[in-house]
Amino acid sequence: QVQLVESGGGLMQPGGSLRLSCSASGISSIYFMGWFRQAPGKQRELVATITRGTTLYADSVKGRFTIPGDSAKNTVLPQMNGLKPEDTAIYYCNTKNAFGSYWGQGTQVTVSS
Repeated sequence: QVQLVESGGGLMQPGGSLRLSCSASGISSIYFMGWFRQAPGKQRELVATITRGTTLYADSVKGRFTIPGDSAKNTVLPQMNGLKPEDTAIYYCNTKNAFGSYWGQGTQVTVSS
């Protein structure tokens, strides 16, 4: 049984930083992971993808959102800097294997003065 758990969200002032985490169990390695967010009244949007050897970021977070190189095989640790009110959303991680696609339950990020 594959499970994903997100953590690290919270309430921050504009310009602050947060480290998020997505930990996977029931899977031996992560070939693909996507990070998504959904703000109130908006569609869920893709913010980053991690595929073997390649990490890509959406324009909305590029330059502010990074993944450290020392991430464990079954854990992804995005670093979000320079937070803006428009970053307020529930953040989700997603992965897949030969048997299905799996989502975590999300972690809330709120950026407000």
